[in-house]
Amino acid sequence: MANTIISPSFLSADFSNLKKDIDIINQSDADWFHLDIMDGRFVPNISFGFPVIKAIKKYAKKPLDVHLMIVEPEKYINEFKNAGANILTVHFEACSHLHRTIQYIKSAGMQAGVSLNPHTPVSFLEDIIFDLDLVLIMSVNPGFGGQKFIENTYSKIEKLKNLITDKNSKAIIEVDGGVDLLNISKLKKAGAVAFVAGSSIFNSGDILKIISEMKSI
Repeated sequence: MANTIISPSFLSADFSNLKKDIDIINQSDADWFHLDIMDGRFVPNISFGFPVIKAIKKYAKKPLDVHLMIVEPEKYINEFKNAGANILTVHFEACSHLHRTIQYIKSAGMQAGVSLNPHTPVSFLEDIIFDLDLVLIMSVNPGFGGQKFIENTYSKIEKLKNLITDKNSKAIIEVDGGVDLLNISKLKKAGAVAFVAGSSIFNSGDILKIISEMKSI
């Protein structure tokens, strides 16, 4: 079984003291920094843009796992690379030319991921799965933190794992939304390797401890 990758979502961090939370994640057992980029069009919320990414990159000692919840992500790939993204994930639902966008991300020197909204079947990735480094399964509807976990996620991950195996893809499965100590074991058993957690980490009262516990599952 692959090691558990923990990617704390900075949407839940303390933006009045971002450097403090960056330092805590640097010291923790977490593997990545998860940054949700929202444009108010693809999702009904707006998060942050390039200045904040660059500020986090300046102090982060771990890769930036950047999740684009935006329309026309292909327009900004070089900018996200220049801002410091190591992994760049676009939404299937936002890309009319997905293969081209994935190749563009890879040619820019980043790992390429595709995210699926809760209603999007994993079978839609059949023709692209071999080219992906990562698939991000949304276990809540994207746009807001702190939502209730969607139970269908487990079977969706299992189907995706089977597709990855069938197509001999090296893609890993990441899951985002409502991830906590109560469901991470079951998600891992279904086939997920990487876990995005926001409120369950930053609101825990002991960030280092909760990450360590998640990592050890």
